[in-house]
Amino acid sequence: MKIDYFQSIVLGTLQGVSELFPISSLGHSVVLPHMLGWDIHQNDEYFLSFLVATHLATALVLFGFFWNDWMRILAGLGRSLRHRGIAPDDADAKLGWLLVVGTIPAGLIGLLLEHSLRNLFASPRSAAFFLMVNGVLLLGAERLRRRAPAHADGDPDTRIATELTWRSAILVGTAQALALIPGISRSGAAMGGGLRAGLSHEDAARYAFLLATPIIGAAALLKLPDLFGSAGDGVRGPALVGALFSAVSAYLAVRFLMRYLRTHTFTPFGVYCLVAGGIATVAIAVG
Repeated sequence: MKIDYFQSIVLGTLQGVSELFPISSLGHSVVLPHMLGWDIHQNDEYFLSFLVATHLATALVLFGFFWNDWMRILAGLGRSLRHRGIAPDDADAKLGWLLVVGTIPAGLIGLLLEHSLRNLFASPRSAAFFLMVNGVLLLGAERLRRRAPAHADGDPDTRIATELTWRSAILVGTAQALALIPGISRSGAAMGGGLRAGLSHEDAARYAFLLATPIIGAAALLKLPDLFGSAGDGVRGPALVGALFSAVSAYLAVRFLMRYLRTHTFTPFGVYCLVAGGIATVAIAVG
C-alpha cells in the first residue's frame, strides 16, 4: 500500500490543522514524512491525489463553518449584479467582491506557477528553511501591523467590508500565492496582509478563511479526477480516511482560532515556525 491507514490518519489530521493555523500545511507535508522516514514525496502522483481529498475536506468544513456568512455574501453578490453596482450600505455585496478581487491574483499565479514552484522548492531542506521564513513573516506582520481601530461588538463581515480597501484585497490575494512555496502558509500570508490593512486579528483570520475557501475548493475539484484515475490507484481508501480526519481537525482548528484570536496574536505561531523549521533543518543536515 502506497500510504497506509496510520499514515493517512496522521497526514489528514496534520492537513486540517496546518492548513488553517498559519504554519503551512504544504511545508509540513514535505518535512514530516522525511523526518519519520516514510517513503512519501510531495511530487509523487499518488500523494498529490491523496492531498486532493484532504484539501477538499478542509474547504467543505470552512464553507460549512461560515455557512451563514456565505449565504449573505452570495445574496449580496446577486444584488450587486442585478443592480449593476454596490449600494453604499450593502456590506455583504462589497465583501463578496473583495473576495472575488482577492481570489483572482492567487488563482492566476497558481495556474501559471504552481507546478514550477513546487518542483523548485520540493525538498525537505527547502521546506524547513521556508518554514522559518514563514515565522519571520508572521512576527514581522505583528510588528509592522497597522493598529485596528476600536470596534464595537458589531457584525464582523461589516467591519471587514468597511476597513478593507480594494487595493488591500488585491495585495492580500497576491500574498496568498507565496503559499505555493512549501513552508509558506496560505492562511498566514492572508492574515498578515489583513493585519497590515488594519484588520483585527479575529477579522484578519475570518477574511483569510473566507478567501481560502473558494481557492482550496476549486483547486481540489480541478484535481479530483486524478483521485479516480490511475494516480489514485491504491490510495482511495487511505484518502477517504485522511479526508475524514482532515475534516475533524479543520473544524476544531477553525473553531479554536476564531475564539483564540479575539484576545491573542499570531506571535506563538511565528515562534513555532522558527523553532520547528530550525529543528527540521538541523535534523535533515545531520540525518
